[in-house]
Amino acid sequence: MKTYIALLRGINVSGQKSIKMAVLKTMFENIGFSSVTTYIQSGNIVFKSNQTDTVTLSGVIKKEIAKHFGFDVPVLVLTPETLTAIYNNNPFAERIEKNVIEDKKMYFTLLSSAPDTTLTTELSSYASKEEAFVITDKVVYFYAANGYGKTKLNNNFFEKKLKCSATTRNLKTVIKLLELSNL
Repeated sequence: MKTYIALLRGINVSGQKSIKMAVLKTMFENIGFSSVTTYIQSGNIVFKSNQTDTVTLSGVIKKEIAKHFGFDVPVLVLTPETLTAIYNNNPFAERIEKNVIEDKKMYFTLLSSAPDTTLTTELSSYASKEEAFVITDKVVYFYAANGYGKTKLNNNFFEKKLKCSATTRNLKTVIKLLELSNL
């Protein structure tokens, strides 16, 4: 069995699409996944499966959530290796390590598909002294000096501008998911 990380988008936000993690864990187990662990209420699940295709796994989970909870939830499934590569390639890592920027203001907007390079070029004008980002095929590395709650460059912004589904996690969550997936 292989380990995977499922990231659900837009659950348990302001009372919308409410899913209890214990119920979600049971749902994952009932569809044949094992070693299921959830982390915080935003929809982070580490699990094992015999399936080898992350797109297929995303579809299975999305379909089961719709059936079980009655609403559509975008699901992104990653391997621990993919998330490790994303973490290791963080262009802001050196500045975080040297305390030039705060680690608690570092975010990863994980993309469901590679964005068009024309779109990524157009976005460069949105970067500022307080908000810096680097876009790759898999992730938008985003530093929000004034905090994520105050930025207009949020998950919805990047989805709309890059024309692909995405979900955002902070650095602390990424580190914890890496820890949980390497059990």
